[in-house]
Amino acid sequence: MKKENPLPPKRAVSLQYKKGKHAAPKVTAKGQGWVAENIIKMARENNIPIREDKDLLHLLSEIDVGQEVPESLYKVVAELLAWVYQLNQNYPSSEQRK
Repeated sequence: MKKENPLPPKRAVSLQYKKGKHAAPKVTAKGQGWVAENIIKMARENNIPIREDKDLLHLLSEIDVGQEVPESLYKVVAELLAWVYQLNQNYPSSEQRK
């Protein structure tokens, strides 16, 4: 008898946005299973904030890698960016402390 895995595979999507360089955030990587685990590992190694939000993950998973976030998702992604900016203010990186 085959044993079922009770947990679905881990999934991840990464975004990049540079004010003045990008018109909108874009998807830079996405995947599930070991690909997702590597995306998360790289984010942690580079002190990139990680937000767990299954609804947002579902929406962003529909966007192809290299594509900008569509205008219909600007509000939710703006909330995500506001969260990241707040984290950066509370915990400045070593470069910001110089």
